[in-house]
Amino acid sequence: MNIKLTHAGKRFSREWIFRNLSYEFLPGIQYAITGPNGSGKSTLLQAIAGFSVVNEGSIEWLLNSKNIQPEETHAYISIAAPYLELIEEMTAKEFLLFHINFKKFIQNLSAEAILEEADLANAAHKQIRFFSSGMKQRLKLAQAFFSDVPVVLLDEPCTNLDASGYALYYKWIENHSAGRLIIISSNDENEYRFCNNRVNIRDYKMGKPVNA
Repeated sequence: MNIKLTHAGKRFSREWIFRNLSYEFLPGIQYAITGPNGSGKSTLLQAIAGFSVVNEGSIEWLLNSKNIQPEETHAYISIAAPYLELIEEMTAKEFLLFHINFKKFIQNLSAEAILEEADLANAAHKQIRFFSSGMKQRLKLAQAFFSDVPVVLLDEPCTNLDASGYALYYKWIENHSAGRLIIISSNDENEYRFCNNRVNIRDYKMGKPVNA
């Protein structure tokens, strides 16, 4: 999927979060959205996902020469972010089985196989509310990486992960990025060190247009 922003701008009240942003994200490439905390990286990622409407300019989603409408983007995009909550009354297995109702998993992987991949097999039948923050993050990343979609959006993907969690993250990036558009929003270079294409949101504040 191609995602093209043309002179896009987003504001809250009188404050512009980003403005005059023209950029095209291409399939098979890994991108990073960078900037300090509070600079608007997450807001931009939500606009790219179609979850938030821009105030000016436009965003286009194109898949196999077909224009995807904003209300349809959810079927083609998976996202893991700190502000997206898990259903904590469910067990890990129940959560993944529920997720399958909306998006299939790559290679028709089973919930059990995905939990094994995430080193969560022993917690398959434990309610998510009893998970540690690191376990919850592994589960969020698993549903994002293993969903059968062309676009994966990751907002601060290594939040609460220990060294083994980082290793798992890098493994999934290496093994499950081919042909997909990957966009990572972060101010920690360890989370996007492999991205050769970077968008610094500070370059798109009001009064400072930059050609992408």
